[in-house]
Amino acid sequence: MCSNTIIIMLKGISPLVSPELLSTLARMGHGDEIILADAHFPGETFNGRILRADGLRIPDLLAAILPLFELDAYVPHPLVMMAAVQGDTLDPKVEESYLKSIHISNPNAPAINRIDRFAFYERTKSAFAVVMTGETAKYGNILLKKGVTPII
Repeated sequence: MCSNTIIIMLKGISPLVSPELLSTLARMGHGDEIILADAHFPGETFNGRILRADGLRIPDLLAAILPLFELDAYVPHPLVMMAAVQGDTLDPKVEESYLKSIHISNPNAPAINRIDRFAFYERTKSAFAVVMTGETAKYGNILLKKGVTPII
């Protein structure tokens, strides 16, 4: 069988997590940040390490990634989203859908912090990677800060 598609065949890992994304998550260290970007986000403008997850929605990726990814417990805001530009409004359903997915594996996760658009762009420049998704929700980008993985 010859195919250009690689399917993860491991227990407990969602098929939404590509081999490239799994490798990226594993290479990240404590304090590193990853951006799950909506389809409109200028990811390549701000970061050279881009992963493609076209067609996937961010709530689904959050539910797939967060069982594998420890959020940073040493900072007050390991979850960050972009605040609305003055005169614009946020759709509260976007954050609600993200929190629903986050709380599946992280029921005690802190609230999502909102920062200015340009501050979010600055964080993107130093992020470990940007995952470009098929998310179409306005202000749908979210930053995850990796914590220390507990020893089991």
